[in-house]
Amino acid sequence: MNILEVRNLTKKFGKFTALDGVNFEVGSGEVFGFIGPNGAGKSTTIRVLLGILKASEGEVKIFGKDAWKEAVEIHKRLAYVPGDVNLWPNLTGGEVIDLFVKLQEGNNQSRREELIKKFDLDPTKKCRTYSKGNRQKVALIAAFSSDADLYILDEPTSGLDPLMEQVFQECVMEVKNKGKSVLLSSHILSEVEKLCDRVGIIRQGQIIETGSLDELRHLTRTHILVETKQPVSSLNKIQGIHEIEETARGLTFQVDTEELEHVIRHISQFGIIKLESAPPTLEDLFMRHYESKDKVEGKVSGGVH
Repeated sequence: MNILEVRNLTKKFGKFTALDGVNFEVGSGEVFGFIGPNGAGKSTTIRVLLGILKASEGEVKIFGKDAWKEAVEIHKRLAYVPGDVNLWPNLTGGEVIDLFVKLQEGNNQSRREELIKKFDLDPTKKCRTYSKGNRQKVALIAAFSSDADLYILDEPTSGLDPLMEQVFQECVMEVKNKGKSVLLSSHILSEVEKLCDRVGIIRQGQIIETGSLDELRHLTRTHILVETKQPVSSLNKIQGIHEIEETARGLTFQVDTEELEHVIRHISQFGIIKLESAPPTLEDLFMRHYESKDKVEGKVSGGVH
């Protein structure tokens, strides 16, 4: 069953089209990674989901309800963490957490205490004294203290140190194991890779690829390091091989995953002494997808932010 359904979502600001026919869904108990560079349309999509912006066209349903018309009802079962948290300067962190949890109609005091300890937050300090990372912790503690059915997390770990990122990842897995759904918008690809069941890649307001990580692996290449008894010949003539380099450790190159068996068979005739292969990462997938699109459009890739 889908908790969230986005169908042909289009959002225009004057003549500028920020979102152009976006489609995706998030199933019950699923962590969906929503990835793309800055300016791709991630935050605009999330504002429409939250009922802050009205779609120009298309529909967004959360729990089967219209995201714009029934936003108040939806928010009773939804928790949201933005990438840049602004808090009331004169309230303490603990007071803000309590306020958010009450709005959620939840009151899990032991969960609140457990998370404050896990995230190493001093809840007695006024919010104006908090660093960006601590403000982020307040929002995360409030979100995970509530008994929401859908968690919308927009760059939730910005400002957190690696240890706290680990705590965040544990919290996501806990809510997933309880059958809750998570939409995680992030540009930290290792985070997405660890947590997400499926990902959607958004570029210039359009979803250009969606599916499980395994389904998207066809876009990636496996990295190979090989050392052989005799020099490997004719490697550059084999289909699906890229970026061949001679190094002190041996021969390195990349292989299109679907050609891997054919390539290994060719190399094995030269007497393999050592073979290391590294699986493709989401980062490879992401960069390759953008590069290939830019080449098609005749542009130079400017990298991912």
